[in-house]
Amino acid sequence: MNTVDITVNGALRQATIEPRTSLADFLRDNLSLTGTHLGCEHGICGACTVLINGEISRSCITYAVTCDGANIQTIEGLDDDPLMEALRQAFSEEHALQCGYCTPGMLITARDVIARHEQLTHDTIRRHMSGNLCRCTGYRGIVNAIARVANDAATNQQESPITTLGPAPGPENMTKRGRTLHQTLERAQPTLQRHSRHHL
Repeated sequence: MNTVDITVNGALRQATIEPRTSLADFLRDNLSLTGTHLGCEHGICGACTVLINGEISRSCITYAVTCDGANIQTIEGLDDDPLMEALRQAFSEEHALQCGYCTPGMLITARDVIARHEQLTHDTIRRHMSGNLCRCTGYRGIVNAIARVANDAATNQQESPITTLGPAPGPENMTKRGRTLHQTLERAQPTLQRHSRHHL
């Protein structure tokens, strides 16, 4: 077992968890933040998307112990965010959701895309959102909703600039959590050796 200190939606949380506990399971089971959904559990569908130190991340394939000292934002932590509120309204009015299971991950990714890019076309939106899967809508409503909010944000940028997020996800940033992945796994190694390797 490992003790972690993780800031989630602005509140410091301390917990003792198994080294192989995924961040998604920690958020859902330990903190009852069930807006983070589990879909494929292989990091493909995007339903489990959260922000880790400002980076969009797949919580189903992220060990919670690697987030020791990190700052996590879930969909619940963005309730008062103006850009997120605009996206929620646009998703509703553009019929960008049906069952809603993928919507929290879609919204977090869409917010990140708009915040990072000043000019977005329907094609670039489709490309940036390609890691989030929806099995209901056919994506047209999703793309239209994001384009609408992006256009409004670009128009109002000088009056009310969007808060800059952290660096975009990439190979060089994948292990930049609270402690480094090497340090965290080194601490957890005795317990990890007792577990067989398998997908979460």
